[in-house]
This record gives sequence, structure tokens and C-alpha cells, in this order.
Amino acid sequence: MSKVKILVIEDDPYICELIRLYGEKNGYHLDLAYDGEAGLDKFYQQKPDLVILDVMMPKMDGWEVCKFIRIDYKIPIIMLTARGDIYDRLKGFELGVDDYVTKPFEPEELMARIKAVLKRTNPLLEELKLVEYPFLTINLAEYKVYLHGEEIEMPLKEISLLYYLATRPNQVFTRQQLLDEIWGFAYEGDPRTVDVHVKRIREKLQDEPTWNLKTIRGVGYKFEVQKEV
Repeated sequence: MSKVKILVIEDDPYICELIRLYGEKNGYHLDLAYDGEAGLDKFYQQKPDLVILDVMMPKMDGWEVCKFIRIDYKIPIIMLTARGDIYDRLKGFELGVDDYVTKPFEPEELMARIKAVLKRTNPLLEELKLVEYPFLTINLAEYKVYLHGEEIEMPLKEISLLYYLATRPNQVFTRQQLLDEIWGFAYEGDPRTVDVHVKRIREKLQDEPTWNLKTIRGVGYKFEVQKEV
């Protein structure tokens, strides 16, 4: 089982990229579609775990897309709209929309609503402690790491550090941020322990063209993922 998949159907490229950026930082896998027909096609092909759906779009509006999805699927839907009137909200809820966000919105609020909807509609998705990339699986629930299907021996701190970075792809973290998150705020040891753990993780993982644990000189580290992953 892989990361939570979210399909964004929105005709504004800027909003799409903004949601993608924040979604990936929060550990989700994002796919984008820029009109209703393309979005519905992607939905049937990919079967996402959640849909973020704009109301006003070319070719097919969000209401029609929602109707088609609700014929056979109960996947959670969050509607986006520039109109905040009560009619739109009531219509959305009648069609089975799970939540409603009015533009302009703060990305952090949307992320909070995504988390709340997922927790309410499918708690197992939010409790999932497993992330997958090509040839790499990190199972935090069992504290196991697999490379090319073979289990790799790693201490708990190394697994926790790798999981934290891998669930936030392409986001840069300082050593202090990683210490606070993995070792805890009360840790008073040498901050270079992060460097030691990263070095050991790299020794156990082979270089892959689609992902790698990268040093950002003078800043810290990130789990770099190519866009096609």
C-alpha cells in the first residue's frame, strides 16, 4: 500500500501547483487535471483516495463530475469555488460532497481539511505508516525497510529519520528541525548526530535515479524525488 493519492481537478494552473506543493510537503501523492472531462478520465484510471474538485471548469463543471463519481464511488470529495453562497454549499452537500472550501483560501487550511476528511471517511488512510517509492518501502508501523524486496537492517532512529524525510519529498530540513522531530526537543547532544545517521542510511541504500537522500550545503537534508514518481 502506498501514500494517500489525491486528484486535483482545477482549471487554474497556479492553484493546482500550490495544492501540489503543500500536498507533497504533507506526504500525499498528487495528480492534476485542468478540466472536468480530463479529471473524470484520470479518476477512473487512478482511483484516488480523495478528490479536490473545482466548481467552474471548461468542458464539464464540478457538479457534473461529482454526479458521475457518486454513481459508483464514495471516495471523499472537497469542492473548491469562488462563490461562497449558501446555494452552492447546499447543492454540493446534496450531491455528496464531504467538505467545501471557498477561494481564496490558505493552503494550510486546505491541508487541515484534507486530513480531517480522510480521518472521518477512512481512518486507516491517515493511520497508515507505510510509504513506497520505486524499489523502496518504508514501514514505520513495523520499523522495517525494504530495498528491491529485501529487508535492510536499520536501527529505529535511522528508520524514523528516513520515513520522516520520505513522507515529505523535496522539502528541505535543517539539522535542528530533524533533531526536534526525531530526537525530541529535549535532546541536548551533538547536532552532528544527524549527519552520522544520514551517512549510515546512505551506505545501506543504493543510488536510484528517481529518488535520493540529498545534502543541501549549509542548510540540511531533503529526500529528493523526481517529478515522475
